Amino acid sequence: MERTLRGKVAIAGVGETDYYKRGQSPDAEFKLALTAIVGACENAGIPVQEVDGFASYSNDRSDPSHLAAALGCRELRFANMHWGGGGGGGSAAVGNAAAAIISGMADCVVVFRALAQGQFGRFGQGPRRNTIAGDMAHTVPYGLMSPAQMFAMKVQRFMHDYGVEQSALRAISLASYQHAQNNPRAVMYGRPLDEATYDESRWIVEPFHLYDCCQENDGAAAMVLVSAERAHDLPNPPCYLLSAVAGSHYRAGASVHNAPDYATSAFKTLAPRLYDMACVQPEDVNVLQSYENFTGGVLMSIVEHGFCEPEACNEFFVKERLIAGQGQLPLNTSGGNLAECYMHGLGLNIEAVRQVWGESTNQVVDADVSMVISGPMVTPVSACIFGSEATR
Repeated sequence: MERTLRGKVAIAGVGETDYYKRGQSPDAEFKLALTAIVGACENAGIPVQEVDGFASYSNDRSDPSHLAAALGCRELRFANMHWGGGGGGGSAAVGNAAAAIISGMADCVVVFRALAQGQFGRFGQGPRRNTIAGDMAHTVPYGLMSPAQMFAMKVQRFMHDYGVEQSALRAISLASYQHAQNNPRAVMYGRPLDEATYDESRWIVEPFHLYDCCQENDGAAAMVLVSAERAHDLPNPPCYLLSAVAGSHYRAGASVHNAPDYATSAFKTLAPRLYDMACVQPEDVNVLQSYENFTGGVLMSIVEHGFCEPEACNEFFVKERLIAGQGQLPLNTSGGNLAECYMHGLGLNIEAVRQVWGESTNQVVDADVSMVISGPMVTPVSACIFGSEATR
């Protein structure tokens, strides 16, 4: 029996709240989650009471039983949380929801992420506590505390090994900000970025300037998944899930920066499985959404997914190549985590779906194959590929 997700599940609807800078949301995090889910169901043309499953990641605090009660769901049949912090589980949650539908565990599953950093702790900040235990006991005493510092170590090693220049990271940031100027939902809408401003911005930790780092935001996003058969009866054109993979390579989770393969975004073993299930190759991908906790992770992820050889990064990563309407690999066409919103990357999955539907604010012509890379340099990571009717 063939074991695959390919073409068996479709995204029926998507929903988002307004996006806010950290601490500026007027609503509680739980209300944000409800608002996004209701919006996704309305977009799908599905009564919210028919939702019978929830899938999330990154330790989302909005409990599925409470969501089901507040939404008036007739029955809760599936509740799933993908392990791991950050955005590594964004595409994995989509895959988990699809697996539940294919297996018959649920019929209508919502993938969601709600985040109100202003009401809880900040993800981009080092720990503030009197005692430190576990892995951080080996790093915090030496000043290695924040995500920017931790990931900069891996990126610096990669850039050193392959002679990658700062201009490659800058191109990724400039592309995201340019796309955000056409997207009224983006927090950085109306705030364009040019090369001089990027170059003159302060260092956070080398090789990351200020504009290499994702935002910190409040908001929520949601996606409604149903079977491919049911999707044909709904308002939006079917956007099929062609593949979804999650995991990491050998000893990727070795503690205290002791992994044997260190300068990696952790996709080397996942990428072949991703393409095999989807029955596509890198050259078939029309548009890419790649999670930017930091621009260096995007660069390494693109290399590990076969779009560019590591030795060719300086020639490949130029802004013109990454812009919708002119580039060979349009990247982060909503503005991404850098310039639209940092919703732990679920906005990237929503943008990938909008591209297939032809509804992006930076639409790529004939975007039949739309790909998402979620959460580089953490473990586990994940990725998925969406396709139009033409891919079936």
